[in-house]
Amino acid sequence: MAAQRTYGGVSAQERRAQRRSALLEAALDIIGTEGLDRLTVAGLCTRAGLNERYYYENFDGREAVLIALFDGIAEELATAILAAAQDAPTDTYGRAHAAIAAGIHVLTDDPRKAQIALIISAATPELRARTMDSIRGFAGLVAAEGSDFYSVAGPEADPSIGFRATYLVGGLVQTLTSWLHGDLPMTRDQLIDHTTEVFVLLGEDLARRLR
Repeated sequence: MAAQRTYGGVSAQERRAQRRSALLEAALDIIGTEGLDRLTVAGLCTRAGLNERYYYENFDGREAVLIALFDGIAEELATAILAAAQDAPTDTYGRAHAAIAAGIHVLTDDPRKAQIALIISAATPELRARTMDSIRGFAGLVAAEGSDFYSVAGPEADPSIGFRATYLVGGLVQTLTSWLHGDLPMTRDQLIDHTTEVFVLLGEDLARRLR
């Protein structure tokens, strides 16, 4: 039984996780460079160097692959933003700039991730719902971080906090999408700077109102 559980020092569970990771990386590469229409079971398995049975071991369809990719990127974004905010300067602009830069870098250092998170996320009803859930989640993160930073009541105490956080996150998603399409002629650093200014402006204005 032990021989069935391990092979070369790697457990069956670890091997399955490795295969899943390889399939997701292959899917990211196909979609991010060739487009969603090019994602097929055969093409995905060939790119990952795996037998098709391993695809069905992990996913029950193409949408399951897309959801797994989207959720992985959302988790990476949240981790990067929180880590940057924790290590950021203590001033308002410095903290916001660090967090925003970290999030935008996750999506733009590897353009394939931006394709998944911002463009292909609207490909199906399930992914559109996932996108809205993600926006709500990040708006909640912004509201909580802002309330803590400014030492004001949380969003549960004043709906204007949630409103502004949702407005900022939703606006950033649309702005970043337009920038990726080439509709906003500015550098990435300029995009980060302008975004930071808007976040700080609305955040400080609301903090003054609530104090």
